[in-house]
Amino acid sequence: MALLSKDTSLAYKRGNASSFTVVGGLQSTPELGSDPSQVDVTTLADAKMKYIKGLEDSDTLEFALLYDPQIYDTLDGLAKSGDTIDWQVKFPDGSAFDFKGEASVKMGGAEVNGALTCTLSVIVSDGPDFVPAA
Repeated sequence: MALLSKDTSLAYKRGNASSFTVVGGLQSTPELGSDPSQVDVTTLADAKMKYIKGLEDSDTLEFALLYDPQIYDTLDGLAKSGDTIDWQVKFPDGSAFDFKGEASVKMGGAEVNGALTCTLSVIVSDGPDFVPAA
């Protein structure tokens, strides 16, 4: 079964908040998950390089958003707080990816006849972890 990306959302939760707050204007999400690093285990007797699976490294996740002054101000406040925030990307089927990280936000470039955008970057400190639909 395939899913349409419509109704995919990004949300955040600070501190002891009981529920997530959806971030409006989401246009795109990055790939979620991570690839493990390769650990070289080649010996001098080997004719070819050998590797084992190492630790996974979560990249900084960048989300494209339509610019809205209130949304930008909220995200800028999250970024300036320096707090680690709980984040969630939720899909139309109810499955999600949960992760924690510090935010930064920047304004996108402007062009003729183009919508203004901004980019939310989250430096991941934990996750992202897949949460199946209930």
